[in-house]
Amino acid sequence: MINIQFIERDGRPEFAVVPIEVWERIKHRVEDPDDVARPDRAKAQDNAFRIPAAILDAELAGDNPVKAWREYRRMTQDALATAAGLSKPYLSQIENRKREGSPEVFQSLAAALRVPLDVLVGQQEK
Repeated sequence: MINIQFIERDGRPEFAVVPIEVWERIKHRVEDPDDVARPDRAKAQDNAFRIPAAILDAELAGDNPVKAWREYRRMTQDALATAAGLSKPYLSQIENRKREGSPEVFQSLAAALRVPLDVLVGQQEK
């Protein structure tokens, strides 16, 4: 379990303090230097895709993004593996970080999960 400290203002949570190792895993999702430097451009290029809180919670708890999205989409490993053209053991190894997938595999997974590729590969690069 991850120890997250909440700082309240007027009885309502206003800030969350997370361990540095958690921050290092997720900061790429909230920081984009181009977005910070050019908010108008970022807004114009916004694809309206949002990451649900359930996904962030799962990733904060240590889940692999592929597993988090699969469970969010209520897919079994069999269903996702079939949709992405993979074997179930290979998918399981990716989800458990025992094996890395190729860019083509992650493209197939992203398509099957109906998510942009970068929400799956951002964590894999570490």
